[in-house]
Amino acid sequence: MQQYEIVIVLTPLLSDEVAKEANAKFSKILTDNGAEIVQEDNWGLRKLAYPIQKKTTGYYHLTEFKAPGDVINKLEVELRRDERVLRFLTIALDKHAIAYNEKKRSGAFNQKKPAKVEDSK
Repeated sequence: MQQYEIVIVLTPLLSDEVAKEANAKFSKILTDNGAEIVQEDNWGLRKLAYPIQKKTTGYYHLTEFKAPGDVINKLEVELRRDERVLRFLTIALDKHAIAYNEKKRSGAFNQKKPAKVEDSK
């Protein structure tokens, strides 16, 4: 199974509960079709880089999952049909991206590096 990452941008007119329900719907589509969700991350309401449908903000949600290739088409059809979705982007991860995401989840990037001690001669 290939590992994927999808970012979904929902319309800002939704309440938090409706946005969570929409994300749960898409996660259920994945799991019902044999995908294994690795991680979900709700980024919340953020400013868009450019206006989409006269909206300048959107609810962002990132999902990382493992799935067979045919699941992607089913998910993307549902995303296109849902009027709450402004944009989405699905990316197939390579081994370097998978390793980076695992390090990020483990907190390896959040650890402070020890301060350098300079020699006094």
